[in-house]
Amino acid sequence: MTREAAGPRSGRAFALLLVVTGAAGLLASWVITVDEFKLLRNPGFVPGCSLNPVVSCGSVMKSDQASVFGFPNPMLGLVAYSVVICVGVSLLAGAAFPGWYWLAFEAGCLFGIGFVSWLQFESLYRIGALCLWCCLAWAATILLFWYVTSFNVRSGFLPAPGLLKALFADFTWVVPVLHIGVVGMLILTRWWDFWTK
Repeated sequence: MTREAAGPRSGRAFALLLVVTGAAGLLASWVITVDEFKLLRNPGFVPGCSLNPVVSCGSVMKSDQASVFGFPNPMLGLVAYSVVICVGVSLLAGAAFPGWYWLAFEAGCLFGIGFVSWLQFESLYRIGALCLWCCLAWAATILLFWYVTSFNVRSGFLPAPGLLKALFADFTWVVPVLHIGVVGMLILTRWWDFWTK
């Protein structure tokens, strides 16, 4: 397969970002999955990341939102983040994928960011507690989504106006930093009395 047929090659930094975000998400998913099984065996189990009434992984794990598809959510993460790592490692090895592949990958990332955004809302405003490992997965997914989107826009796989292409060409980092900053502000304001007392 020629390079043109396979599509543009990504940079090493992008490939490493996929590996790192995938590994961070996989670690978070693994720890939460192990704790979920411990909680199933022993309802009195308290996860190590349950530090106070706000940072309470156990409260999140016991919620209905923790098993949206009939099984613990992090089990989905075990598969999804493993795929991300595989793509990143393939890129580091010199692979180049066609446009349809990147669009499929984009669709997966879009599902991920949508699911994570819903979980953030539920965690803040319905469950009323945070899980630190979930927060790690949130950050990894946000970075992953915006950098994959940037790559697809810059490569021409996703149509976008020139201004957006210019933004992603020189300032890709700005968008995920702002996104994570907004989530951080929501967390800060949601429990302002707790953090400041």
